[in-house]
Formats: sequence, structure tokens, C-alpha cells
Amino acid sequence: MPEEFQENDHKRFMTAALKEAERAYEKNEVPVGAVIVKDGMIIARAHNQVEALQDPTAHAEIIAIGAAANHLGSWRLKGCTLYVTLEPCPMCAGAIVLSRLDRIVFGAYDPKMGACSTLYNIAQDERLNHRVEIIAGVSDEESRFLLREFFIKKRPGDEK
Repeated sequence: MPEEFQENDHKRFMTAALKEAERAYEKNEVPVGAVIVKDGMIIARAHNQVEALQDPTAHAEIIAIGAAANHLGSWRLKGCTLYVTLEPCPMCAGAIVLSRLDRIVFGAYDPKMGACSTLYNIAQDERLNHRVEIIAGVSDEESRFLLREFFIKKRPGDEK
């Protein structure tokens, strides 16, 4: 059974994910950050590295899942919670299901790629062999702010 979290725990761990997103921003990567928590401790941290690695799969969630699996010595991440600043895409949602994470806590909804409630809900699809609890909108304003600032910098004149 997954451990119980309080709202301030979610905020605290999402703050750690936001710090990872800021690292991505500083490296000119789309500012998405993630941490994975087990037994109240962060066991993995990551941020997007698509540009640095020239790897379209180098999303924060994928890197964090790999690091957590390495830390635990198992690909099964039972008892773990993923905190990520942006709603996972279909690729990441699939990896989340495959890794057997218990819970996803995300910040901003993603209207273009969101696969944990917005466009799809892969994480809770009853046709799959594992379902993941979803808690959405934690620190969403901070997450959206970073993303908005990044894309304003990338695309001047597109300040909508």
C-alpha cells in the first residue's frame, strides 16, 4: 500500500522538481523537472536533457525512472511517487505504467501532449496491467511560469 502524503509533502517535493526544471531552463532545455520519492526520501532527480543529449527520449521522467530503478536495483518502482512539473506525455506515461510507480504528482497540465488526464489518461487506462494514482495541479502556477518564460525567450513576440 502506498505511503500517505500530506499537502505540504507534495509542495516540498514539487519544489525539488521545480529546482530541476530551473536547471533545465538554465541549460536552454524545456524546463521540466522530476524527482522520485520512496519512504519520504528523494531517490532520483532529473530534468529534461533532450538538447544536451540529442535524444528525444531524454525527458525528465524517463531519466528519473532510470535513476530510481538503478538506486533500488529493480525496474519495479512500487511504493514510489513521481513528482514532475508538467503533465507527462504519452511516452513518459507509458514508462510510468511499465515501471509500476504508485503515484504521479504533476504541476501544469499539458494541453498539447498531456497523457495523464488532458488528452489521454494512459496512467489510469483500465486496459493496461497497472494503474497509477494521479494528483494534478500541485505548484501549477510556478510550473506554468517557468514554461511561459522559456517559450517567450525562445519565441520573442509570442507573449500570449
